[in-house]
Amino acid sequence: MEAADWDARYAQGDLVWGAPANATVVEHVYGLERATPLLPDTPGGTPPELPRALDLACGEGRNSLWLATHGWQVHAVDYSQVGVDKGRTVATRLSRSVRGRVIWQCADVTDLNAAEISGPFELILMVFLHLPADQRRTVLRAAADRLSLGGTLLVLGHDTLNLTEGYGGPRDPAIHFTPDDVVTDLAPAHLDIRVAERIHRPTEHRDAIDALVIATRPLTPAASIE
Repeated sequence: MEAADWDARYAQGDLVWGAPANATVVEHVYGLERATPLLPDTPGGTPPELPRALDLACGEGRNSLWLATHGWQVHAVDYSQVGVDKGRTVATRLSRSVRGRVIWQCADVTDLNAAEISGPFELILMVFLHLPADQRRTVLRAAADRLSLGGTLLVLGHDTLNLTEGYGGPRDPAIHFTPDDVVTDLAPAHLDIRVAERIHRPTEHRDAIDALVIATRPLTPAASIE
């Protein structure tokens, strides 16, 4: 779908995905703000006051706002201006301190350089962002490059099996992926893969099947191989 298609979908009224954060994100991120080391971005520099998160394809901002309420400084990015504006509107219902922790940006997440998003971030979410394999690989590697030492990348989306054995989601097989696909895409980044699995998500019909990968950047950078 193009940005205009998502604009039209988000313009239809109520929140498309609802207000609560994705349950898998909550399960795996809850408490991470206390466990993630806050290190200076440069030697001798000052550590960030709050852990920083990048929410790629944030949609209407449900995960971004949940992160902000749990002590994260969040950069929420989506190429739908309508989605971003709805997220910003929802944020006005929250306290000033919480809504002040979210930076909203309408931009193409497939080109983070052009969007001038450089990081580093202690957490990066790529949740239900579905792209052709070459674009997915580009986004994943760009995300990995923007992780802080000790930072976490969480990737969640419709698994390839969802097309035949699950429920819902897009029907284009070219934009689905498996945990192994994501792990392969991330191999050059030398991250520690903590989770790479298929998970079943209950729906009003039968279970949907999602692919989940959680990876962290080692605190000690990998040595270069000549």
